Amino acid sequence: MTPGQILAAILLAMAISAGGTWQVQDWRMGKRLAEQAGLHQGQLGRISAVAIKQLRDEQDRRLGLEKTLATTDQQHTRELSDAQRNQARLLDRLATTNLRLSVLLDATDSASGCNVPAASGAVGVVHAARRAQLDPAHAQRIIAITDAGDQGLIALRACQAYVRAIAP
Repeated sequence: MTPGQILAAILLAMAISAGGTWQVQDWRMGKRLAEQAGLHQGQLGRISAVAIKQLRDEQDRRLGLEKTLATTDQQHTRELSDAQRNQARLLDRLATTNLRLSVLLDATDSASGCNVPAASGAVGVVHAARRAQLDPAHAQRIIAITDAGDQGLIALRACQAYVRAIAP
């Protein structure tokens, strides 16, 4: 064997040895990458499960709030409807003279100049107090004003209930 052939044989042996080492290192690196990919998949699965649970909890909370708000809305709508019905009934009674509104007069006020008899009739509510009946048109305006106030109070209660329901 010539020195060149010996050198070629040595280089060939070194190349084969190095190639085997590279293959072993590639195999080990592949194994590590596969393990890391498996761990990563497990972490992603746990994160997804937590996210799905949070989403379900949020949806349940939203549905509960919607149910509560719907019930509250129905209650306030019923209250408003009852108030409007009562107001319409009262206005009808005023219009048909089934009902008369009256006001108490101050018996000590001599400047009023109103000569209303002091004795109350059989229907009197206040103990012998002086009273004066209101004109039906004025009575209807007073009822309309109180109805608007009632509707405002009902709307205010509905708004307050809504804010309480949505604010934790």
